[in-house]
Order: sequence, then C-alpha cells, then structure tokens
Amino acid sequence: MKQLAQNYRSGELSVLDVPVPACQPGGVLVRSLYSLISTGTELMKVREAKMSLIGKARSRPDQVRKVLDGVSQNGLLATYTKAMTRLDSYTPLGYSLSGIVTEVGSGASEFDVGQLVACAGNEHALHGEMNWVPTNLCVPVPDGVDPRLASFATVGAVAMHGVRRAEVQLGDTACVVGLGLVGQITVQLLVAAGVRVVGLDVVEERCHLAEESGAIACDVPQGDGMDRIERTIGALSRGLGVDHVFLVAGGQSNGPVVTAARLARDRARVIDVGKLRLDLPWNAFYEKELDVRFSRSYGPGRYDDNYELGGIDYPAGYVRWTERRNLQCFVDMLAGQQLPIEALISGVYSLENAPDVYERIRNDELRGVGFLFGYPDADLTASAVSWNTVARDAVRESRTSLRRNRVRVGFIGAGNYATAMLLPHLKASQNVELARVVTSTSLSAANARRRFGFADMSTDVDDVLADDSIDAVFVVTRHQSHAELVCKALTAGKATFVEKPLALDEEQLFQVTDVVESSGNDRLMVGFNRRFAPLLQELRAHFGNETAGSVIRYTVNAGRLDPDSWYQNTKIAGSRFIGEGGHFIDTIGWWLSASPLRVSAMSARDPNDIHAVIAYDDGSIASIDYVTNGNSHFPKETMEISARGRTARFENFCRASVWSGTKRAKLKDRGRMDKGQASEVRAFVEAIQSGNRMPIPFSSLVTTTAATLAVDQSLALGRPISL
Repeated sequence: MKQLAQNYRSGELSVLDVPVPACQPGGVLVRSLYSLISTGTELMKVREAKMSLIGKARSRPDQVRKVLDGVSQNGLLATYTKAMTRLDSYTPLGYSLSGIVTEVGSGASEFDVGQLVACAGNEHALHGEMNWVPTNLCVPVPDGVDPRLASFATVGAVAMHGVRRAEVQLGDTACVVGLGLVGQITVQLLVAAGVRVVGLDVVEERCHLAEESGAIACDVPQGDGMDRIERTIGALSRGLGVDHVFLVAGGQSNGPVVTAARLARDRARVIDVGKLRLDLPWNAFYEKELDVRFSRSYGPGRYDDNYELGGIDYPAGYVRWTERRNLQCFVDMLAGQQLPIEALISGVYSLENAPDVYERIRNDELRGVGFLFGYPDADLTASAVSWNTVARDAVRESRTSLRRNRVRVGFIGAGNYATAMLLPHLKASQNVELARVVTSTSLSAANARRRFGFADMSTDVDDVLADDSIDAVFVVTRHQSHAELVCKALTAGKATFVEKPLALDEEQLFQVTDVVESSGNDRLMVGFNRRFAPLLQELRAHFGNETAGSVIRYTVNAGRLDPDSWYQNTKIAGSRFIGEGGHFIDTIGWWLSASPLRVSAMSARDPNDIHAVIAYDDGSIASIDYVTNGNSHFPKETMEISARGRTARFENFCRASVWSGTKRAKLKDRGRMDKGQASEVRAFVEAIQSGNRMPIPFSSLVTTTAATLAVDQSLALGRPISL
C-alpha cells in the first residue's frame, strides 16, 4: 500500500510502498477515502524537519538535554548513533481521515465491515491507504454525511474542545484570533452555539471566509482593521469587551496575547488553542483578572494510553466530553447540517502528488485552509482479509533466493534498541541474510527495510514463523509479548533470540520451558549482552577463575523514566526491575559460574529503588542496588568484586581495575563504550551456523529469569525467596 512519510533528518517527503498494517485487538482496519492535511501542525513539522541539525536542536531543547544525559550514561558514540538513527528515519504525517472499515479486531465488535468511520490520531489516522485505528479514536459516520466532510472530524474535535473549555453561553461575544483551519471551525461552532463572533487574521481571504460562516466581522489585527473590530465589539458588548478570546494562531509573535488583553472584558476567558508565544503582559492581565485556559488537543483522553490504546473509557457522568465524544458530536453536527464545512475545502489531491502539494502550500502557491488527499476508488464492501492476502502475496513474490551459506534472519520488532544496537551488527555480518522484518506499523517496517536491506517486510508475525527458509528469529518487541512469541518461534523450529526479559511471571516462564521440552528445540538466546562486553571479559581474565566465596556489589544508576514511557505501565509490561534486572543477575552468574539459591529484596520509599541480595551455590553473595533517584551524570553501572585477597572494580564499560597484593592493574576501553552487543550477535550466529550449543545454556537463562522474578516476589511478600 502507499503511505506518505518524511525523513526527519533531511526533510524529504516520500510516498512509500509499505505493508498493510495488521488488524490488532481493540481496533479496526480502515481503508482511507479522504485524509485531511493540517496546514498548521503538519507544515510546522515539515518546516522543522528541513532545519539544520543546529536548528532542530534549538527547536527541541528538551531532546538536546536527553542526548547530553545519554552521553554520560552510555558514551558519546552510542548516544550519537542512537540520535542519528532516530533522526534518519521515516516519520508519518496526518491525523484526521474518513474511511471504510475492512476488518474488525477482537474487542471492537461495535463496528462492522463496510461501515463509514471518521478517525483520529497522529499515529493512527495517517496519510496512507490503510490504517489500524483503536476504538476510542474512531467513530461511525451517520448516513448521508459526505466522507470528505467527515475527514475534518479530528480538527473539528480540536476546535470543539477549545469551545468547551471556554464554557460559552447563549448571547456571549467572542473573538477568534487566527482564522486558519481550526480557527474557521471554531467560528462555525461558536455561531452554532448562539455566540456572536468576530475574528482577526493577517490574511484577508480568511477573514472573508469566516464572515461567510457567520462571523459578524473579521479584519486584520493592525491599523484601521483593528479599529473597526474594536468598534464592532463595543457595539455588540455595549462597551464591555468580549467574553472570550480564542488564541488559534501560531508562531513566535506575542501580538495575539497583547490583543487578547486589549479586547477582553473584565474577567473574560482567554483560551489558548494554538501553539504561540505566551509572554503575558502582567499589568493588563492582572487589572482585568483574565482567566487563561489551555485547550489540550481533541479533549480528555488525549495522551492517555489507557484510553486511546487500551479502550478504557471515562464514565460520562464524570467526563462528559472525551475526545471520542467530541469526534462523534462533530460528525453528528455534520449530519444535522449545522456546520458549513464544505466551504473550507480548498482542494482534493492524489496522495501520489503529496510532496508537491506540501511544497506548493508552503510557498503559498495553493491558498486556502482545507486540503484533502483522496484515495483510489475500490470495492468498499471487500473485507480486509482479501486486501491483506493480495498485499502479502505481493510481498512473498519479492522474496530473494535462499543462500544456504548464510543464516537467514527474520526480525520481529524494529524499535530504537533493535535499530541502534542489534541490526547494525547483523547488517555488517557476511554470514547473515536479513530476510524479513515484521513490525506493528507499516512505516516502521519500511524504515527497517530501507536502512538495513531486509528482502521483505510485513506486519504479520506468521509471515516470519511460517517461512521455512528462515533459520533464526529475533524477538525485539515490548516485554509483554516476549514469552508468547518465543514459544511460537521455538515451536516453528526456529533458533530464537529474544531481548530481555524472557518472561514477566512464573506462568510465562513455565510456558517457555514446556515448549522447549515438548518441541525438543532449546536453540534459545536471551539478550544478556553484558557478559560479552570486551572490557568485562578482560577484567575477569585478570581477576582469575577462583571466584568462589566472592562478595559482589552491583550499583545501577537507572534514572527516572519519562512520564509517557510505556515502561510505566507495570500492569502490562511488568515491573521496571523485571524488565532490566536480568542483565545484572546474568552478569553476576557468568562472573561466578554459579547458580542463585536464594533472593531477598527490599525497596526504599520509592518502590522502584531496590536493594536485592542473592546467595549463590558456590558460597558467594551479591547485592544489586537499583537506583532511580541518583544523579544523571553518575555512571550508570558500577560493580565491585572481592575474593581471596583480590578486588576488582568495573565502571560503566569505560574503565576497570584489579587490586592484587601490592599491585593494581588498570584497564580501559579503547575510546568507546562497548556493552557487548556485537559479540553477542556474532556468537548467536556462529552457533546457528556450526550447530554448536547456544552461547548461554538454556538452564542459565531459566535460573536468571527465575531469580529476577524472585526479586519482585520478595518485595511483595517481605521475605526471602528460595529458588
């Protein structure tokens, strides 16, 4: 299928051939009819992508801070590679469309195949022929509504939420500053609500368009235009000023804020809907005691994954107007012919011409506010099963011939870690053929194929598992899917590499061990890369093999998570320690060549700050301090080992020392922070080629995972856990 994307590093816009997205539970697969170009949000993103690296840094100082913190934690090279990988990727555009449901996922039974729907979301309602959309970002369109008008629903919901934030009443007066697409719809909604509206915009054509939609007067915000608007407001409000000012403009000018204070009555409401400079003139806002309110996107539920992806609605008795109810209200108003949206359509264009359309809009060669992409006519009653079959058959036909002297690899998942830490090493290997990549979204599969040279791409896991020519499968998805995918891959006879954790609970771990026993396939590797780190291996060689009775202290300065990180959803992804702790337990077990016997753990006031003590069968003990409230510039990982008159210290893959007798040996990494991923991948591939044992014994993978799970069990029960 076709999808529009932009390379954020170069700014280049491209219409790509990508796989059809899979229909996941909790949503529907939608074939696009029309998608709306947001001349504000999208063009801002396009302009930002065309900036130099310095310009991008200036526009996103929050991301620059993250990069600088990453240097101290992970080293300059790894941080640079990760940042450039994220920049040099295709990102989607679009967030508002109408289309036909072609497949219904489990948990979305309220929808039917063939139903016309309006869809929202900058990760779901994209400029592409097919999109998977979760239920809370999708609403049925009433009969008789033009699908062109329904494609405005997301922008309509943005304007509607702004109007709701103002709490307008019949007979109020309002001024809309900025008469772009959102501003025009704001005017229409206010008029429909019985509000007397004036507007301001620097483009005269937009002022005339708003007046045609019912605004009493609109003009330019300077000179005679401003004088005329003030006289109109004085007459409408009997000298009081407007009850509401809607800031729907964008840019770096502080003019709209100054204008708001000038036109507002005493204790009026100022609603910030757009993205603009907000240096509030204190005296003016203080003297009128203006009520400044922000309007966040489409409404309550926005940026809440439990709502948007999990399908968990807010009860109407507590939250009357969620983002989905705003979407539904907008299309219902279209059905009632209450909004003259058709007047806002400035042109309909083919998706194939998208790069040219954006350039012409950016250069003001296309003037207007509402531009649509239209998609080819098709049999709209056909189910997505037939659509997907055609697309996937085409992908299968492109399969390259099998070369048995190389390991053919299938990759499930291609997120940041996979693309920065695993795939570059596989691509560089002469012993590997990257056969197929599978991701949950079409564009991420296209990104991986472009960057790493996969022969095929898909959004269906079965395309990898059912392919007899694929020798090995890498599972690099989110934690909750690891155990299930490992079981499927092992059952299919594949050598399997899975990123940690192997399992989130004992039941999942038992499922994996049962599959290994029943299938006889123990060709499994978990991404415990630290034991392969060159500096750590060199340190252990200096320390010697006599490690029984060691005392080990491992400190992990894990740091805080971003508030919107998927790691925060512990009910689905497991605890943070389960997700990461296996790394450190495996490293200790490898160093000692011993197995854990007993685990005891306690937490600080913050439950994410954990102190765990592990006893081993060789008489050693190890403590792991997993800290989230430390300083971000302190090394992420340090380890100290003492045994038989020797002490070793390891500092974050950069330097290490061994004290023995009166001597101290100092070791340093050669200018880069190598955490062992390259050696880990090489060892896995060599084991497949040679038929030798996996680099880490299966029994070790199981005991490490069991010990990791035992940390959470000990915290919950308040007592040691025996393994």
